[in-house]
Amino acid sequence: MTNQYKLDYPSPIGVLEIIGTNDAVYSILFVDRENPLYVKQTDTPKTLENCYHQLDEYFKGERQTFSFPYVFEGTIFQRKVWETLKGIPFSETATYKDIAVSIGHDKAIRAVGNANGKNKLSIVIPCHRIIGSNRKLTGYAGGLWRKEWLLEHEKNSKM
Repeated sequence: MTNQYKLDYPSPIGVLEIIGTNDAVYSILFVDRENPLYVKQTDTPKTLENCYHQLDEYFKGERQTFSFPYVFEGTIFQRKVWETLKGIPFSETATYKDIAVSIGHDKAIRAVGNANGKNKLSIVIPCHRIIGSNRKLTGYAGGLWRKEWLLEHEKNSKM
């Protein structure tokens, strides 16, 4: 088993815990901590450091896409949903139905929502850009207030 490392990024809306290996990032999730617990160490992999710096650029309004290596693990259906989420342009939104239609499963709206909720790469796989068919904010594992903040942030930091 490859060693896993953790590094916390103190975002303006809470601590994001980055988990990965020397090769790729596997998870970026909000955690219930006021302050970072996992800080850069001498053995922190470059992949996690790159993720940290790119998240920092995102939150400063200087980055819209991510280029560090990451891996998403899930079912074929979940990976299809997540791959489709990556195609939603910065500062734009789509509905759960839009995603279901685009992956060829028109009736799988709830399944798309479920896959969205299992996304472990917050911000990078932009599940915060998915809204309800009524154009209202719905479900976000990090909390609706964070989803609202992220959408406002993107709208206000178009480069």
